[in-house]
Amino acid sequence: MPSLDSNLFPLWLAQTLCVLFLAITFLQSGLDKVIDWKGNLGWLTGHFSKTPLRGVVAPMLASLTLLELAAGAASAAGVVVLVLSGSTRVALWGAALSGLSFVALFFGQRMAKDYAGASGLVPYFLVSIVALLVLRG
Repeated sequence: MPSLDSNLFPLWLAQTLCVLFLAITFLQSGLDKVIDWKGNLGWLTGHFSKTPLRGVVAPMLASLTLLELAAGAASAAGVVVLVLSGSTRVALWGAALSGLSFVALFFGQRMAKDYAGASGLVPYFLVSIVALLVLRG
């Protein structure tokens, strides 16, 4: 961590806050899917019932759960590494997996014609893009 009066401190803080935001977002979302698998599967089955994805809801949910948990874990580990050593490599992977997760969620929302839900993902996706930009080495 750079000193508070360093010119690098604002960049480091932006990096840390973006990746912390992604860690919280995806650890909560992924763990919710694990803890309430049945409820999530039931809701998503109805959500996709009139789409071409109706037959693959369970594998889609499993894939998304793993992707979200990986994004959350990599982001959380990235925060720790960023704070302890200043290295951005792990955090960059967390941001990349987060961006991919948001694209997967966006695709699902668009396929379900849930345009309001899809548009609600845009600010979150932008955080992952900002994270990628501020983490580049």
